[in-house]
Amino acid sequence: MTSAQPVVDLMWAHWKTKTLLSALETGVFGELAAGPLETGDLAARTGVHARVAPDFFDALVALGLLERHGAHYANSPAAAAYLDPARSEAYLGGGFLDRSTGLADDLTRVLRSGEALNGAHTGRDYYESVYRTAGSVRSFQRDMTALSIDSARAIAEEFPWQDHRSLADIGCAEGALSTQVLLRHPHLTATGFDLPPTREGFLAYTAAHGLTERQVFAEGDFFKDDLPRADVIVFGHVLHNWDLETKKLLLRKAYEALPPGGAVLVYETLIDDERRDNAIGLILSLIMHMEVPEGFDYTGADCTAWMRACGFRDTRVRHLAGPESMVVAVKPAAGE
Repeated sequence: MTSAQPVVDLMWAHWKTKTLLSALETGVFGELAAGPLETGDLAARTGVHARVAPDFFDALVALGLLERHGAHYANSPAAAAYLDPARSEAYLGGGFLDRSTGLADDLTRVLRSGEALNGAHTGRDYYESVYRTAGSVRSFQRDMTALSIDSARAIAEEFPWQDHRSLADIGCAEGALSTQVLLRHPHLTATGFDLPPTREGFLAYTAAHGLTERQVFAEGDFFKDDLPRADVIVFGHVLHNWDLETKKLLLRKAYEALPPGGAVLVYETLIDDERRDNAIGLILSLIMHMEVPEGFDYTGADCTAWMRACGFRDTRVRHLAGPESMVVAVKPAAGE
């Protein structure tokens, strides 16, 4: 008899997410950042009713977000690293609260209308909204750092940086990718390329990691300006924001900016080539439709084909961390 468990698991996944949301909204992880608290104290500080507090906090233990020792609760290592709002560099809760939940509630409406919830028609509309205020820019940059950091560390380890001297991170946000690479490879220099409102956050992040002598910011619009020249050009979580022609345009601009033997590196939550396994990649593509109607996620095979059409060779796809992978290609040397 066919098991109902796969469907039941998805139904319970919804409640797991709701439980995490309530923990963020009530401030559980922030209250525990300074150290363990007894059940009653944690309930009082978070405004959780005493009758339901034990079940709520123990549910967070079962989800791996809290640890319980006797009657005291503490953040798990994962919660301490990524759900403490005071740790702005790695905090994942802000974007989850501000953006993802509202989108998820309206998925059916977007599926039927095909229109973005915020009225955006292109990626430009979306970024004009995101970059409207200094606060929204910093929040977006921090979200991108938190979501990219594991892949950035993997790229710093997996890519053959010893063969290159410089990189340019296109759509750099705070500069998490280039920072991780420079920390691991002291012979490299980097340029972060993004719209002007990101400058302050990028420079602050660079200074905080002691890299002001090796990492610079270049403001620009990749629709209007040439890309910075470097041995390696990186697009991280960038191509999926745009339609097919823009994806190809950006890869062509990378080809033009690279020297012979230079490499382009694209990392995203790539959909698996058979479109059967990486559910997160497919769900993220739905989110793109909700925020940027012309944007979409894609497979490694798709990206490889676009790169080769631009003239790149030696393409390869490599898994990074979680659902994310990178696609790398090389600009042929003269005469090849």
